[in-house]
Amino acid sequence: MTSGQKQWLMKTNIFPKVTLVGAGPGDPDLITVKGVKSLKQANVVLYDALINRELLKLVPKEAKTIFVGKRKGFISHSQDEINEMMVQKAFQYGHVIRLKGGDPFIFGRGAEEIDYIESFGIETEVISGISSAIAVPASQGITLTKRGISESFWVITGTTLDKELSNDVFLAAQSTATVVILMGMDKLKEIVGIFKKFNKSEIPIAIIQNGTTKNEKIGVGTIDSILEIVETQKLASPAIIVIGEVVKHSVKLRAFYEVVASKNGAFQLYE
Repeated sequence: MTSGQKQWLMKTNIFPKVTLVGAGPGDPDLITVKGVKSLKQANVVLYDALINRELLKLVPKEAKTIFVGKRKGFISHSQDEINEMMVQKAFQYGHVIRLKGGDPFIFGRGAEEIDYIESFGIETEVISGISSAIAVPASQGITLTKRGISESFWVITGTTLDKELSNDVFLAAQSTATVVILMGMDKLKEIVGIFKKFNKSEIPIAIIQNGTTKNEKIGVGTIDSILEIVETQKLASPAIIVIGEVVKHSVKLRAFYEVVASKNGAFQLYE
C-alpha cells in the first residue's frame, strides 16, 4: 500500500478488505455459518454463476451485489477485470465479498485472486466452502472412500488451462481410487476411452447434474454404457463425474446396479 493510499484511508475511514467465501455446491443451506456471518457484513458482493441466489438475501440491503459469473459460451467479466474490480471496490466501499461456488481453493482460482489483492496491501480472508467434489456424491449416498473398496480418491479438473484433458486422468484410471472429475462433461468421450484402455469398461460411473439443487439429475451406469445414457437423458454441465466401485455401494444406487448386473444393461435415475 502506498503512502498516498494510507493517507486516503485515514481521511475516509474506509478499511479495505476482501473475503473469499465458498458458497458450497448449490443448496443454500450448505454454506458455512462463518460464510453467512461474513455475507451479513458485506459492503459489496461479487458473485459467481453457480452460487444459489437465495444467499444474496443475506446481504445488507444497502450493499452492492455484482454478477461476475462465467459459464460456457458466456463470460460477464474476464478474470483480470474481476481482480481489478475487487481491489477498486475494496478501496471505494470497504468490505468486499467474493462469493464463489464450492470452495474457493478447489479449482476456483482463489489463490490467484488472493495474490493479486494482497499486492495492493489489502487485507484478505478465505472462508472455505463445502466442495461439490465431496458434497454432490454424498447427496446420492456415494462415499468416496470405503474400507476394503477404495483407499483414496482423486479430484481432477476435466479441462486444463490449455483446454485439454488433464494427464492425471490417465494416472487415475490405472489406480483403484475413486475418481471425481469436475468440469469434464465436454471431455467425457475422452475420459471413457482412457478407462476402457485400462480395461475398466465395467467400472460404475455416476454423473450428477446440478447436484444438491432442486434441478438435480443423475445418470448411472458403467464406463461402457454412460455415453448412451448421457445422450439419451441429455445430461450436461454443470455436472460431477464420479467413477469407481463405491458408486454401486451407495445406499440409493445399490439396487439399481443389481438390476444392471442381472440384465446386463443400463439404468437411468432421476431425483
